[in-house]
Amino acid sequence: MTTLNTPEHGAATGTGDRSRPRAALLALCATQITSWGIVYYAFPVLNPQITSDTGWPAGATTAAFSAALLVSALAGIRVGRIIDHRGPRTVMTAGSVLGVLSVLTVAVAPNLPVFVAGWLLAGMSMAATFYQPAFAALTRWWAPDHVRALTIVTLAGGLASTVFAPVTAALANHLSWRATYAVLALVLAVVTIPAHALALNAPWPKAPPAPAHITAGADTVARSRPFWMLAAALTLSAFAVSAVVVALVPLLLERGYSTTEAAWALGLGGAGQTLGRTLYATIARHTGATARTTALIALGALTTAALALVPGPYALVLALSVAAGMVRGNLTLLQATAVTDRWGTTHYGRLSGILAAPTTAASALAPFAGAALAAPLGGYPHLFGGLALIAGLAALVTFGTKPRPPAENARPRPAARGWWLRNH
Repeated sequence: MTTLNTPEHGAATGTGDRSRPRAALLALCATQITSWGIVYYAFPVLNPQITSDTGWPAGATTAAFSAALLVSALAGIRVGRIIDHRGPRTVMTAGSVLGVLSVLTVAVAPNLPVFVAGWLLAGMSMAATFYQPAFAALTRWWAPDHVRALTIVTLAGGLASTVFAPVTAALANHLSWRATYAVLALVLAVVTIPAHALALNAPWPKAPPAPAHITAGADTVARSRPFWMLAAALTLSAFAVSAVVVALVPLLLERGYSTTEAAWALGLGGAGQTLGRTLYATIARHTGATARTTALIALGALTTAALALVPGPYALVLALSVAAGMVRGNLTLLQATAVTDRWGTTHYGRLSGILAAPTTAASALAPFAGAALAAPLGGYPHLFGGLALIAGLAALVTFGTKPRPPAENARPRPAARGWWLRNH
């Protein structure tokens, strides 16, 4: 089997002959829809009912949810290391159990501290069940054709809000928020625990050797300038993208559009995100890693700037929202392949966990930061202009993300040249 391309020249790579557990791909599609839909997307639907019923401040309940994302960012580093060595079955099954326990804890929380504790537990579950562990599993099992598998799973994950937001709302129309969460916990248990325990029970291939152009180990890569430049670029981009998604509705309301019109713009942006993901494999085949990273982040800056500058007509606003969604969809897969595009699959779980930590933290903090900055900046159009500048800065940072050539390919220093002459 041949690779799609080599690092820095396209979608990355690995060695070819390995057993691919076909059931794992289908199972991960189902568990990503269910885990994201229940642990993540049910909260914004139920939060108004939660605050109304309990009297807890909306800021406090939302902060608990954001704390879960921060815990996920930190725990993901350890999860990635475990998957590299032992495979995904144990950690993702345990994560599903934790997810059920966390949702039940939230459901029965008698006070705000217990509610917060439930969300901190949910953060551990997110780290073990969301995209990052699934990406690590598919990258090892499916390399070198992992881009296709990653695309399929992210397309499925993109349906999580489509499926579970209305399901959650329908349940909440007939049940209390606590009973709704209890029902969702049951669904989470029935779907994800057996799927992870049974479908991921395939031999875990040995880590493939690092690509020829990479001579450093995981620790050295994680401390290298290209790695941290990549982390900085993706973090700045994630901050801008997350703030744009949350601030789009307020932007359009500020410009005089109705709530329904703003909601349609946001929803069509989500459809654009799904559409964009279908294009990533083609983009990856025809671009190098650095050029692809720069171009996609720069397109994110351009679409954000366009939303800041274009007040209408409404059809044009919808088109811009779809375009921005398409960029977001590609950025999800860009991060999923960022490590393999540059450093191969050998230490994917660990390196991608480190890379995801700051981006997840930025995504958690961006909605609060955006809302806090909108008024001092003079309104949401100015906020979008600032976010476009942040994304533009991220695009500039990407020029420093290309791994350096191995030392042996560089011109030898005088001392090294003398040693070579003495010994050959």
